Amino acid sequence: MLKGKNIILGITGGIAAYKSVTLLRLLVKAGAQVQVVITPAGKEFITPVTLSALSGRPVVSEFFTANTGEWHSHVDLGLWADAMVIAPATASTIGKMANGIADNMLVTTYLSAKAPVFVAPAMDLDMMAHPSTVANIERLRSYGNIIIEPAEGELASHLVGKGRMEEPEEIARVLDRYFDTVDSLAGKKILITAGPTYEKIDPVRFIGNYSTGKMGYALAEEAAARGADVTVVSGPVAIKAVTPAIKVIDVESAVEMRDACVQLFDDVDVAILCAAVADYAPAEFVDHKIKREEGDPPVIHLKKNPDIAATLGERKRPGQTLVGFALETDNEMDNAIGKLRRKNLDMIVLNSLRDAGAGFGTDTNKVTIIDAAGTVTPVPLMDKHRVAAAIIDHIAAE
Repeated sequence: MLKGKNIILGITGGIAAYKSVTLLRLLVKAGAQVQVVITPAGKEFITPVTLSALSGRPVVSEFFTANTGEWHSHVDLGLWADAMVIAPATASTIGKMANGIADNMLVTTYLSAKAPVFVAPAMDLDMMAHPSTVANIERLRSYGNIIIEPAEGELASHLVGKGRMEEPEEIARVLDRYFDTVDSLAGKKILITAGPTYEKIDPVRFIGNYSTGKMGYALAEEAAARGADVTVVSGPVAIKAVTPAIKVIDVESAVEMRDACVQLFDDVDVAILCAAVADYAPAEFVDHKIKREEGDPPVIHLKKNPDIAATLGERKRPGQTLVGFALETDNEMDNAIGKLRRKNLDMIVLNSLRDAGAGFGTDTNKVTIIDAAGTVTPVPLMDKHRVAAAIIDHIAAE
């Protein structure tokens, strides 16, 4: 899908710039026209001669050529490109992009870009974890940029942690997949549930779980990026949708989530039930704080909550796709397949709490996708945004 695409490759001043040579070769080999824009610091790590020889184009670094006065138009570059990828993206360049500091040709070109922008951060682990970097990356994400998360491994400092630029082969695959799937869900209406539910015991206590909503919101962002009309029915979470077009309906209890989903379901093409819904709720709500008294603690009687997946599975019409999630601790595959069949799902995404880095509260996930035909697709441990892309790939292919 990269053949004939015009791509700006932005290179900044980090040791990972050596990987940009491989990325450039891969893009050119795939048939893309690549224009390299490099920062002055980037030229300390890789020479324009090498990059020009591989791309077949003069490398752009300054606003004009000193000996001829030839002006390099960042506006024209922004209009020419089908995509811009900045790899590596240092903390300095990310900060400039996030705050509109246009003091070099690369950032000026970024600010003029009309096409999607992919950002592949690369820096040491302490810089990657610094609150300013985290905030700047989230700001870029909120602008609609696509962040290609760095990997964990040995860094230039010889420390081990998150900050290694993703490998060139994977960056090329991300770009290829983007052009293959962009607008693949255009016109589709997608309902996604996310986060936990809280079941009130009294005005200050509840039954709940550790879900943060990260996986559900990552799915929403991915679906919206592919042109879908997305509505999230969200339990209580601390995160917000980055893409303004995503509609969010806030609920608290399982009953409220069920009612919102039933109201929306008949009008959607796809429903993805990612929320961690409490199976049980207190049979009675006490309208005052239960005081701690001497003697035996109070006994809380429970009742079953509504089964949202089963409810929607009964209502599902031909042409709709219903996707469930299963978080298991034992007999994972059997339990997931049983849930898929009992609840009339088209696909189920299996999480196992046995897998390190998966489950509640993490930025990563490891899942297995199982469809109604019995096809099993493992998705390795990686950032939840990339896991979301893999899940949406399967849904788009249905």
